[in-house]
Amino acid sequence: MSLKSKIESDYENSLKSKNKIEISTYRLILSGIKDLEISNRSGPQKKETDDNEVKHLIKKMIKQRNESIDIYKKNNRADLLAIEEKEVNILSSYIPKQLSDEETKDICRKAINETSAQSIKDMGKIMGVLKKNFSDNLDFSKAGAILKEMLNK
Repeated sequence: MSLKSKIESDYENSLKSKNKIEISTYRLILSGIKDLEISNRSGPQKKETDDNEVKHLIKKMIKQRNESIDIYKKNNRADLLAIEEKEVNILSSYIPKQLSDEETKDICRKAINETSAQSIKDMGKIMGVLKKNFSDNLDFSKAGAILKEMLNK
């Protein structure tokens, strides 16, 4: 079963259970997938939308929600914060579990040692290794910040 099919199935179940937050979240995901499919069908390189593209879209949606969560926390908007957190939980269920901060630091340390990186100039090499080995479950913005901190010492 493709990821899109699973999302559509979960959407139908949320309609039956009348869960408003789930319904709106699934509609947003399916709308994003539809846009992705349209852009893949048009243009010079026509191709089918695959699960990796859908995962990338979901990660992007999670990142947007996390940015909103930070803003809502700063402005004490508990009502909006709760909705965004529920959306993140729903979205997160469709991608592999992301690594924790400690796991990310360990992986970054190993990648620095593996590439013999000395300075921030070697960041591209390290990111290449990380993308090759951990593309599904590593938050690269978090990894980038950790690498900058480690390489600037």
